[in-house]
Amino acid sequence: MTDWPPRAAGDPPRRTGRDARATRVVHAGLPAAQQGTPFLSGPVLAAPYHLSGRSDASRYGYARYANPTWTAYEVALGELEGGEAVLFSSGMAAVAAVLMPTLEPGNVVVVPGDGYPGVRTIATEQLAPRGIEVRVVASDEEAIRAALPGASLVWIETPSNPGLDVLDVEALAAAAHGAGALLAVDNTLATPLLQRPLELGADLAVASASKLLTGHSDLVLGYVASADPARAERLRTWRGLTGAIAGPLETWLAHRSLATLDVRHARQCANALALAHALDARADVRDVRYPGLPGHPAHALATDRYGGERYGTVLCFELETEARAQAFLLACRLVAEATSFGGVHSSAERRLRWGIDDVSPGFIRFSAGIEDAGDLVADVVAALDAAPTG
Repeated sequence: MTDWPPRAAGDPPRRTGRDARATRVVHAGLPAAQQGTPFLSGPVLAAPYHLSGRSDASRYGYARYANPTWTAYEVALGELEGGEAVLFSSGMAAVAAVLMPTLEPGNVVVVPGDGYPGVRTIATEQLAPRGIEVRVVASDEEAIRAALPGASLVWIETPSNPGLDVLDVEALAAAAHGAGALLAVDNTLATPLLQRPLELGADLAVASASKLLTGHSDLVLGYVASADPARAERLRTWRGLTGAIAGPLETWLAHRSLATLDVRHARQCANALALAHALDARADVRDVRYPGLPGHPAHALATDRYGGERYGTVLCFELETEARAQAFLLACRLVAEATSFGGVHSSAERRLRWGIDDVSPGFIRFSAGIEDAGDLVADVVAALDAAPTG
């Protein structure tokens, strides 16, 4: 990663890596400073724009195709992901923009059976009826490699949701390309702070920006990033044709929220690790899943890939029954019972209530917020103690 901000001739080298990313989220996508102007200009609320002469005289002619507020946020996302980003109205709109126009009858797509369910729903209910072979596999490197022959597109999610399995993106990118397939990586849980799939060889990085990137549980957005400008342009064409566009106000709020991503992420990761250790020490809690725990199957890979400082903001664990899991959630005072993750408020839910994940009735996905770690751990411990066992 290059230094940020850019270094003048003769300046000593600056530190790169995570320190550069922490600075980048504050400045990404902002224009050069001008006298008397705000750091981040307000949202552009327009349908048509003034456009004289040829239709291609400006990229801004009609707002279904381009908006200056999108452009600024896409530049910021592109700087973080290391490619060219295309913004969509939601994470699912971003998913559809990759899967639907990329695959044709006779193609083969490989999707995770234990990842975000919307991906396999589109694959099985929309792609398969069109004559596209769908191979649903576990988030396991051997299983994915076994499904590669003849594949056109491989979709992975790492860490997976909700199992938190970690995959070697670099190795799978090489394997997919060797088989003649593209690799798309859902980067929602990791964010570009932990993982830059394009740098590891992936063709597409996809994410829901509704979660960690915006961080306040009040926006629904998504994006796709690619190192190939032609592929990014095809995504923009799809967005314009389908109208899967983000509102300018939501986009501006997302860009504004980006500046605090690193500090939010640091606190949330620290809280998640503290909770994981506290839960792992209890005999009445089973199968604590968090890549930061030495007992996690992918702990070594996560440590290597993520730098050994942060392991994500989500952890999962099991209680012995549905009744106890629900009693635990009701007893929490600081933790909201809600779906999604990545917000500044801690939240948790019993995942089987949706009927879309292959998990036990007492399986809980927990999203650590930015509360004081001691207060948060104490609240969770007290709620577990209050929830009857047996």
